[in-house]
Amino acid sequence: MSSAWKAAGLTYNRYLAVAARVVRRSLKEQPRLQAEKRGEMDLRFAKWTNGKQGENKNLANANASAMAEGAHGQQQ
Repeated sequence: MSSAWKAAGLTYNRYLAVAARVVRRSLKEQPRLQAEKRGEMDLRFAKWTNGKQGENKNLANANASAMAEGAHGQQQ
């Protein structure tokens, strides 16, 4: 028998992220705030050119900028 998360079309990592978010949101105020802080991530990346590392960038900010540029380009 297949797992429910597979049947729903989710990866296991996505399933765990959704389950963790549901548990965090069900907590009372103070424990919820502490759990939300633990759940935050700060991912960074750098583009490498000719064997040299470029500037470190925040992944969330870079994605937001790319989405905004893509949306702007599609409107024209």
